[in-house]
Amino acid sequence: MNRKRLTREDSRARTTRHLLAAARKLIARRGLSDTTLDDIAAEAGYTRGAFYSNFSSKGDLFIELLRRDHQATRAQLQALRDDSVPLEHIQQRIREIYSQIYRTSETFMNWTEARMLAARDAKFQVKLDALLLERRAAAAELIEYLYGRVGIAPPLAPTAVAMGVNSLFEGVKLTMLSSPGDMTSADAESVLTLFVNSLMPAARTASQRAVSDTE
Repeated sequence: MNRKRLTREDSRARTTRHLLAAARKLIARRGLSDTTLDDIAAEAGYTRGAFYSNFSSKGDLFIELLRRDHQATRAQLQALRDDSVPLEHIQQRIREIYSQIYRTSETFMNWTEARMLAARDAKFQVKLDALLLERRAAAAELIEYLYGRVGIAPPLAPTAVAMGVNSLFEGVKLTMLSSPGDMTSADAESVLTLFVNSLMPAARTASQRAVSDTE
């Protein structure tokens, strides 16, 4: 059986995926500064030349890794803005999506590494800020949509609520990784579930109160 010959574009896309997968693992384990271009290329099974054929620098590869992770999450959140889906199902999916994000230690460690690097490197901070802005916007759009479903405005600006949600999830995950004796996985999921579930019940209560006041 003859295998279909890869086009140049297909071959480059495959090389890029392999390099990103190698970087995701190595950077999470060692940190960006202790992971070299040669380390990433070797882990992916390529040469330094293959690396430079796809990325101009280690920093650019790192941003692309974060960007693709963000795009996957944004697509999942956007899919929840569907009037045919019950609110209870949307709440459940939000919990599942965020649990997937922060249950994977490699992904979380890479985002944490990016925040630490941004605190030290002003140029990298500009690039990361653009990604974080998109990330908050995706969450804010979903929050605004959820409150719109019950016909009231959120208690705070959607972007502020989104920042609170992201900060809580990141803080809980960081506590679990740095002090595993302080918080179990079950404890963490209980806290996060409580917070997510509180958003819509609070909205429903306010909506019912508003309807009652007009009667």
